[in-house]
Amino acid sequence: SAVGRGPEVPFRSEAYSISAIARGKELRLTLSALDPAAGPPAQDLVFRFGMSGSFRLCPAAELPRHAHLRFLTRESPPRALCFVDPRRFGSWRLGAAWQPERGPCVVSEYQAFRENVLKNLDDRAFDKPICEVLLNQKYFNGIGNYLRAEILYRLKIPPFEKARTVLEALKEQERRKKDPSLTLSKKVKLRQENPDLLELCHTVPKEVITAELLDPEHSDNYAAFKDWLQCYLVPGMSSLRDRSGRTIWFQGEPGPMAPRGQRPRKTPRKKSSQLKADPEAPSPRVTTRVLKQHRRAAVNPPKPEEKEEEEVGGPRKGRARGRRKVTAAPAMPEGPLSVRRSCRTSARKGKGAAPAV
Repeated sequence: SAVGRGPEVPFRSEAYSISAIARGKELRLTLSALDPAAGPPAQDLVFRFGMSGSFRLCPAAELPRHAHLRFLTRESPPRALCFVDPRRFGSWRLGAAWQPERGPCVVSEYQAFRENVLKNLDDRAFDKPICEVLLNQKYFNGIGNYLRAEILYRLKIPPFEKARTVLEALKEQERRKKDPSLTLSKKVKLRQENPDLLELCHTVPKEVITAELLDPEHSDNYAAFKDWLQCYLVPGMSSLRDRSGRTIWFQGEPGPMAPRGQRPRKTPRKKSSQLKADPEAPSPRVTTRVLKQHRRAAVNPPKPEEKEEEEVGGPRKGRARGRRKVTAAPAMPEGPLSVRRSCRTSARKGKGAAPAV
């Protein structure tokens, strides 16, 4: 599109196919001419989706907004496969190479992902809280904000527990699960009944993928996704901002490495609907003056039987020349603001009583 920020794609063919493969948070498309002898060589594109990127297949005459890259079909009428990204956090680049700083995919390369984490626990990256390390794509390629909340919640791990403390315990579990005295069925049962953090990093994303819960085109699927969530944005859960500014949702104590100066905020629970006696009756109007009167009455309640006396003193600069005995009277509605100001002004100037109202 004219406003797209990605590079121009140097591929022109009247008939070609598109294939795709995913790895963590990246997706590689390969454009291949149907007639390799007459067409251009294959072209690879690697996409990152940011927060709002997605692919949509729609009629070419009804392109969605923010369709930054389009692949047209040869049908009549034609359709378009569009890379749509309203926030423009996503991107694409030419070539087949994955980003070098990203580790193995938590879904498609589980064993390599697991080994990559456990053999590098001496890395200083694991000195951080576990909730922050789960967003480090060098080790957890594919885990995002809502996934980390769901994984830690299921295991009851405080989000601000030190990552190395959490992950080093997996080495002992790994040794027990590989005990040669256990039969294969017992090993499988042990893994199913006691999944560890790295296993949930593999199975929880697969739940979303298998059930196809994230589909921006269908609101019913989004409702199913909200029902699937157990922690992220769920009423009654607490939240804090981590050191990178991302919000982590959790239940219980945040952990020993929680940021100082922050207090966990709780998501309010939905109020139960109650029937009113007269739904048509208008609610009483409360003005600012009424609120101020209520506050004054709460701080200084009237004392009808108490008398306050002040001795008459000599003239002082900035004060009234004399004061009379004052008896507390029942609270009366206050006069207009202009009258109250004139009373104070005349008292300061020593002109005696306030003007009549």
